[in-house]
Amino acid sequence: MPFFQRFMARRRALIIGTRSASQFIIKVLEEKAKNLFDVTGLVSVKLAEEGATVDGKPILGEWDDTKALIQQHKIDALIIAAKINDELVRFLPACYEMGVDVIPMTALYEHLTGRVPINYIDETWFFVLLDKNSGMYTFSSKIKRLIDISVSTMGLIFFVLILPLIAAAIYIDSPGPIFYKQKRVGQGGRVFSIYKFRSMKPDVEKGNPVWAENNDPRVTKVGRILRKTYIDELPQFLNILKGDMSLVGPRPERPELVEELALEIPFFKMRQAVKPGMAGWALVKQGYASSKEEAAIKLEYDLYYIKHQSLWLDAIIFFKTIFNMLTFRGR
Repeated sequence: MPFFQRFMARRRALIIGTRSASQFIIKVLEEKAKNLFDVTGLVSVKLAEEGATVDGKPILGEWDDTKALIQQHKIDALIIAAKINDELVRFLPACYEMGVDVIPMTALYEHLTGRVPINYIDETWFFVLLDKNSGMYTFSSKIKRLIDISVSTMGLIFFVLILPLIAAAIYIDSPGPIFYKQKRVGQGGRVFSIYKFRSMKPDVEKGNPVWAENNDPRVTKVGRILRKTYIDELPQFLNILKGDMSLVGPRPERPELVEELALEIPFFKMRQAVKPGMAGWALVKQGYASSKEEAAIKLEYDLYYIKHQSLWLDAIIFFKTIFNMLTFRGR
Protein backbone atom coordinates (compact mmCIF):
# COMPACT_ATOMS: atom_id res chain seq x y z
CA MET A 1 0.00 0.00 0.00
CA PRO A 2 1.45 3.44 -0.91
CA PHE A 3 2.59 5.56 2.02
CA PHE A 4 -0.14 8.19 1.55
CA GLN A 5 -2.94 5.59 1.55
CA ARG A 6 -1.42 3.84 4.56
CA PHE A 7 -1.33 7.19 6.38
CA MET A 8 -4.98 7.91 5.59
CA ALA A 9 -6.28 4.38 6.31
CA ARG A 10 -8.77 3.97 9.16
CA ARG A 11 -7.26 2.58 12.35
CA ARG A 12 -8.66 -0.75 13.52
CA ALA A 13 -9.71 -0.33 17.15
CA LEU A 14 -10.85 -2.46 20.07
CA ILE A 15 -12.88 -0.86 22.85
CA ILE A 16 -12.11 -2.07 26.37
CA GLY A 17 -15.38 -2.12 28.32
CA THR A 18 -19.01 -2.74 27.44
CA ARG A 19 -21.00 -0.31 29.60
CA SER A 20 -22.41 3.17 28.97
CA ALA A 21 -18.99 4.72 28.35
CA SER A 22 -18.47 2.29 25.46
CA GLN A 23 -21.85 3.13 23.94
CA PHE A 24 -21.07 6.81 24.39
CA ILE A 25 -17.72 6.70 22.56
CA ILE A 26 -19.12 4.48 19.75
CA LYS A 27 -21.74 7.16 19.10
CA VAL A 28 -19.12 9.92 19.16
CA LEU A 29 -16.88 8.01 16.75
CA GLU A 30 -19.81 7.50 14.38
CA GLU A 31 -20.53 11.23 14.42
CA LYS A 32 -17.02 12.68 14.50
CA ALA A 33 -14.48 10.12 13.33
CA LYS A 34 -16.00 7.70 10.84
CA ASN A 35 -12.96 8.05 8.61
CA LEU A 36 -10.43 7.72 11.44
CA PHE A 37 -11.42 4.58 13.36
CA ASP A 38 -12.95 1.26 12.41
CA VAL A 39 -14.21 -0.30 15.65
CA THR A 40 -13.73 -4.05 15.22
CA GLY A 41 -15.44 -4.92 18.49
CA LEU A 42 -15.32 -4.73 22.26
CA VAL A 43 -13.59 -6.59 25.07
CA SER A 44 -15.77 -7.38 28.09
CA VAL A 45 -14.82 -7.20 31.74
CA LYS A 46 -16.50 -10.55 32.25
CA LEU A 47 -17.72 -13.29 29.95
CA ALA A 48 -20.56 -12.11 27.75
CA GLU A 49 -23.20 -14.21 26.07
CA GLU A 50 -22.17 -15.60 22.70
CA GLY A 51 -23.16 -13.22 19.93
CA ALA A 52 -23.69 -10.28 22.31
CA THR A 53 -23.25 -6.79 20.83
CA VAL A 54 -23.07 -3.15 21.96
CA ASP A 55 -24.67 -0.74 19.50
CA GLY A 56 -24.08 -3.24 16.72
CA LYS A 57 -20.43 -3.90 17.62
CA PRO A 58 -19.64 -7.51 18.69
CA ILE A 59 -18.17 -8.38 22.07
CA LEU A 60 -15.17 -10.45 20.97
CA GLY A 61 -13.91 -11.73 24.31
CA GLU A 62 -12.70 -10.99 27.82
CA TRP A 63 -9.70 -8.97 28.99
CA ASP A 64 -7.52 -12.11 29.01
CA ASP A 65 -8.16 -12.45 25.26
CA THR A 66 -7.01 -8.94 24.38
CA LYS A 67 -3.47 -9.75 23.21
CA ALA A 68 -4.72 -12.57 21.02
CA LEU A 69 -7.48 -10.36 19.60
CA ILE A 70 -4.92 -7.66 18.76
CA GLN A 71 -2.95 -10.13 16.67
CA GLN A 72 -6.00 -11.84 15.15
CA HIS A 73 -7.71 -8.61 14.02
CA LYS A 74 -4.55 -6.55 13.36
CA ILE A 75 -5.61 -3.93 15.91
CA ASP A 76 -3.91 -0.50 15.84
CA ALA A 77 -5.58 1.13 18.86
CA LEU A 78 -7.17 0.19 22.18
CA ILE A 79 -9.81 2.65 23.40
CA ILE A 80 -10.16 2.38 27.19
CA ALA A 81 -13.79 2.87 28.20
CA ALA A 82 -13.59 0.93 31.46
CA LYS A 83 -12.59 1.95 34.97
CA ILE A 84 -8.84 1.66 35.48
CA ASN A 85 -7.99 -1.08 37.99
CA ASP A 86 -5.06 -3.32 38.85
CA GLU A 87 -5.93 -5.85 36.13
CA LEU A 88 -5.97 -3.19 33.42
CA VAL A 89 -2.71 -1.71 34.69
CA ARG A 90 -1.07 -5.14 34.42
CA PHE A 91 -1.98 -5.97 30.83
CA LEU A 92 -2.09 -2.55 29.07
CA PRO A 93 1.70 -2.01 29.05
CA ALA A 94 2.11 -5.34 27.25
CA CYS A 95 -0.38 -4.22 24.60
CA TYR A 96 1.49 -0.94 24.21
CA GLU A 97 4.72 -2.89 23.70
CA MET A 98 3.01 -4.62 20.74
CA GLY A 99 2.90 -1.25 18.96
CA VAL A 100 -0.76 -0.61 19.75
CA ASP A 101 -1.84 2.87 20.82
CA VAL A 102 -3.65 2.91 24.17
CA ILE A 103 -6.16 5.77 24.21
CA PRO A 104 -8.39 6.70 27.17
CA MET A 105 -11.95 7.30 26.02
CA THR A 106 -12.02 10.70 27.74
CA ALA A 107 -8.87 11.86 25.94
CA LEU A 108 -10.27 10.73 22.58
CA TYR A 109 -13.53 12.56 23.26
CA GLU A 110 -11.58 15.74 24.11
CA HIS A 111 -9.58 15.48 20.91
CA LEU A 112 -12.63 14.98 18.72
CA THR A 113 -14.97 17.52 20.32
CA GLY A 114 -12.93 20.12 22.22
CA ARG A 115 -14.92 19.18 25.34
CA VAL A 116 -14.32 17.21 28.56
CA PRO A 117 -16.98 14.50 29.16
CA ILE A 118 -18.08 15.50 32.66
CA ASN A 119 -20.24 12.39 33.11
CA TYR A 120 -17.30 10.06 32.48
CA ILE A 121 -14.54 11.59 34.61
CA ASP A 122 -13.96 11.37 38.34
CA GLU A 123 -11.87 13.18 40.94
CA THR A 124 -8.66 11.75 39.50
CA TRP A 125 -9.15 14.05 36.48
CA PHE A 126 -8.02 16.86 38.76
CA PHE A 127 -4.50 15.40 38.90
CA VAL A 128 -4.36 15.24 35.10
CA LEU A 129 -5.30 18.92 35.15
CA LEU A 130 -2.46 19.71 37.55
CA ASP A 131 0.06 17.91 35.36
CA LYS A 132 -1.12 19.70 32.20
CA ASN A 133 -0.98 23.15 33.80
CA SER A 134 2.17 22.72 35.88
CA GLY A 135 4.04 25.44 33.96
CA MET A 136 1.12 27.65 32.99
CA TYR A 137 1.18 29.97 35.96
CA THR A 138 4.70 31.30 35.47
CA PHE A 139 6.00 33.05 32.37
CA SER A 140 2.88 32.44 30.25
CA SER A 141 0.57 33.90 32.90
CA LYS A 142 2.66 37.08 33.03
CA ILE A 143 2.55 37.40 29.24
CA LYS A 144 -1.22 36.80 29.35
CA ARG A 145 -1.63 39.64 31.85
CA LEU A 146 0.48 41.99 29.71
CA ILE A 147 -1.70 41.14 26.71
CA ASP A 148 -4.82 41.77 28.82
CA ILE A 149 -3.57 45.22 29.84
CA SER A 150 -2.47 46.18 26.32
CA VAL A 151 -5.63 45.03 24.52
CA SER A 152 -8.02 46.39 27.17
CA THR A 153 -6.27 49.79 27.04
CA MET A 154 -6.71 49.95 23.26
CA GLY A 155 -10.24 48.64 23.63
CA LEU A 156 -11.14 51.38 26.11
CA ILE A 157 -9.87 54.02 23.68
CA PHE A 158 -12.19 52.60 21.01
CA PHE A 159 -14.96 52.37 23.62
CA VAL A 160 -14.65 56.10 24.45
CA LEU A 161 -14.76 57.04 20.76
CA ILE A 162 -18.00 55.17 20.06
CA LEU A 163 -19.62 55.84 23.46
CA PRO A 164 -21.65 58.93 22.41
CA LEU A 165 -23.14 57.11 19.41
CA ILE A 166 -23.99 53.94 21.34
CA ALA A 167 -25.35 55.88 24.32
CA ALA A 168 -27.64 57.96 22.08
CA ALA A 169 -28.92 54.87 20.25
CA ILE A 170 -29.68 53.02 23.50
CA TYR A 171 -31.49 55.99 25.06
CA ILE A 172 -33.56 56.90 21.99
CA ASP A 173 -34.67 53.28 21.56
CA SER A 174 -35.37 52.69 25.27
CA PRO A 175 -35.03 55.62 27.72
CA GLY A 176 -33.16 54.58 30.85
CA PRO A 177 -29.63 53.78 32.02
CA ILE A 178 -26.94 53.38 29.34
CA PHE A 179 -24.90 50.89 31.32
CA TYR A 180 -25.84 47.70 33.09
CA LYS A 181 -24.03 46.39 36.17
CA GLN A 182 -24.44 42.89 37.53
CA LYS A 183 -22.76 40.67 40.12
CA ARG A 184 -20.73 37.78 38.69
CA VAL A 185 -18.46 35.09 40.15
CA GLY A 186 -14.78 35.33 39.30
CA GLN A 187 -11.61 33.41 40.03
CA GLY A 188 -11.63 31.68 43.39
CA GLY A 189 -15.34 32.37 43.84
CA ARG A 190 -14.77 36.10 44.34
CA VAL A 191 -17.83 38.16 43.41
CA PHE A 192 -17.31 41.30 41.30
CA SER A 193 -19.44 43.72 39.27
CA ILE A 194 -19.44 43.21 35.51
CA TYR A 195 -20.21 46.11 33.16
CA LYS A 196 -22.21 46.04 29.94
CA PHE A 197 -24.14 48.35 27.66
CA ARG A 198 -27.80 47.88 28.51
CA SER A 199 -29.47 45.70 25.88
CA MET A 200 -32.75 44.95 27.67
CA LYS A 201 -35.68 47.10 28.71
CA PRO A 202 -35.14 48.74 32.13
CA ASP A 203 -36.05 46.72 35.23
CA VAL A 204 -37.21 43.62 33.32
CA GLU A 205 -35.46 41.18 35.65
CA LYS A 206 -36.52 41.48 39.26
CA GLY A 207 -36.01 38.76 41.84
CA ASN A 208 -34.61 35.43 40.63
CA PRO A 209 -32.38 35.34 37.53
CA VAL A 210 -34.01 34.22 34.29
CA TRP A 211 -32.27 32.34 31.46
CA ALA A 212 -31.77 34.43 28.34
CA GLU A 213 -33.61 33.07 25.30
CA ASN A 214 -33.26 33.29 21.54
CA ASN A 215 -35.37 36.24 20.35
CA ASP A 216 -35.79 37.23 24.01
CA PRO A 217 -38.74 39.68 24.20
CA ARG A 218 -36.94 41.64 26.94
CA VAL A 219 -34.21 42.73 24.51
CA THR A 220 -34.60 46.11 22.79
CA LYS A 221 -34.16 46.71 19.05
CA VAL A 222 -30.79 48.38 19.56
CA GLY A 223 -29.93 45.72 22.14
CA ARG A 224 -30.29 42.99 19.50
CA ILE A 225 -27.67 44.71 17.34
CA LEU A 226 -25.38 45.20 20.33
CA ARG A 227 -25.64 41.53 21.21
CA LYS A 228 -25.19 40.25 17.66
CA THR A 229 -21.92 42.21 17.40
CA TYR A 230 -20.86 41.68 21.05
CA ILE A 231 -20.66 45.48 21.38
CA ASP A 232 -22.71 45.22 24.59
CA GLU A 233 -19.63 43.53 26.15
CA LEU A 234 -17.17 46.39 25.39
CA PRO A 235 -17.42 47.98 28.87
CA GLN A 236 -15.80 44.80 30.21
CA PHE A 237 -12.44 46.12 29.01
CA LEU A 238 -12.61 48.02 32.32
CA ASN A 239 -13.07 44.72 34.19
CA ILE A 240 -10.03 43.33 32.37
CA LEU A 241 -7.90 46.37 33.18
CA LYS A 242 -8.92 46.12 36.85
CA GLY A 243 -7.91 42.44 36.90
CA ASP A 244 -11.38 41.00 37.59
CA MET A 245 -11.39 39.33 34.18
CA SER A 246 -9.06 38.29 31.40
CA LEU A 247 -9.43 38.75 27.67
CA VAL A 248 -10.00 34.98 27.32
CA GLY A 249 -11.47 32.56 29.84
CA PRO A 250 -14.76 30.96 30.93
CA ARG A 251 -17.64 33.45 30.87
CA PRO A 252 -18.52 34.52 34.45
CA GLU A 253 -21.87 33.40 35.84
CA ARG A 254 -24.23 35.02 38.33
CA PRO A 255 -23.79 33.87 41.99
CA GLU A 256 -27.34 32.53 42.17
CA LEU A 257 -26.87 30.40 39.06
CA VAL A 258 -23.47 29.14 40.21
CA GLU A 259 -24.92 27.77 43.44
CA GLU A 260 -27.88 26.22 41.63
CA LEU A 261 -25.86 24.65 38.80
CA ALA A 262 -23.12 23.38 41.13
CA LEU A 263 -25.71 21.17 42.85
CA GLU A 264 -26.72 19.53 39.56
CA ILE A 265 -23.66 19.59 37.29
CA PRO A 266 -20.44 17.86 38.43
CA PHE A 267 -17.25 19.94 38.46
CA PHE A 268 -19.18 23.16 37.81
CA LYS A 269 -17.18 25.23 40.28
CA MET A 270 -13.94 24.04 38.66
CA ARG A 271 -14.40 26.86 36.11
CA GLN A 272 -13.58 29.27 38.95
CA ALA A 273 -9.98 28.00 38.96
CA VAL A 274 -9.04 30.63 36.35
CA LYS A 275 -10.05 34.22 35.64
CA PRO A 276 -13.28 34.56 33.71
CA GLY A 277 -12.99 35.98 30.21
CA MET A 278 -14.61 38.47 27.90
CA ALA A 279 -14.20 35.82 25.17
CA GLY A 280 -14.16 32.08 25.78
CA TRP A 281 -13.79 28.64 24.19
CA ALA A 282 -17.37 27.75 25.17
CA LEU A 283 -18.65 31.03 23.77
CA VAL A 284 -17.08 30.59 20.31
CA LYS A 285 -17.95 26.88 20.12
CA GLN A 286 -21.48 26.91 21.52
CA GLY A 287 -22.64 30.43 22.34
CA TYR A 288 -24.63 31.48 25.39
CA ALA A 289 -26.51 28.97 27.54
CA SER A 290 -30.28 29.23 27.84
CA SER A 291 -30.87 26.10 29.96
CA LYS A 292 -29.16 23.81 32.46
CA GLU A 293 -28.49 21.28 29.69
CA GLU A 294 -26.68 23.91 27.64
CA ALA A 295 -24.81 25.08 30.76
CA ALA A 296 -23.47 21.52 31.14
CA ILE A 297 -22.23 21.53 27.54
CA LYS A 298 -20.60 24.92 28.11
CA LEU A 299 -18.88 23.51 31.20
CA GLU A 300 -17.38 20.71 29.08
CA TYR A 301 -15.87 23.35 26.79
CA ASP A 302 -14.70 25.42 29.77
CA LEU A 303 -12.94 22.45 31.36
CA TYR A 304 -11.24 21.71 28.05
CA TYR A 305 -9.97 25.30 27.98
CA ILE A 306 -8.74 25.12 31.58
CA LYS A 307 -6.90 21.86 30.86
CA HIS A 308 -5.37 22.97 27.56
CA GLN A 309 -5.01 26.72 28.15
CA SER A 310 -2.13 28.33 26.31
CA LEU A 311 -1.33 31.60 24.60
CA TRP A 312 -1.90 29.86 21.27
CA LEU A 313 -5.39 28.68 22.25
CA ASP A 314 -6.14 32.18 23.57
CA ALA A 315 -5.14 33.63 20.20
CA ILE A 316 -7.43 31.20 18.34
CA ILE A 317 -10.36 32.12 20.62
CA PHE A 318 -9.67 35.86 20.33
CA PHE A 319 -9.57 35.92 16.53
CA LYS A 320 -12.59 33.60 16.29
CA THR A 321 -14.46 36.09 18.52
CA ILE A 322 -13.46 39.00 16.26
CA PHE A 323 -14.75 37.02 13.25
CA ASN A 324 -18.04 36.35 15.06
CA MET A 325 -18.37 40.07 15.84
CA LEU A 326 -17.85 41.07 12.22
CA THR A 327 -20.31 38.45 10.95
CA PHE A 328 -23.06 39.19 13.52
CA ARG A 329 -22.87 35.78 15.19
CA GLY A 330 -23.67 36.90 18.72
CA ARG A 331 -26.91 36.09 20.53
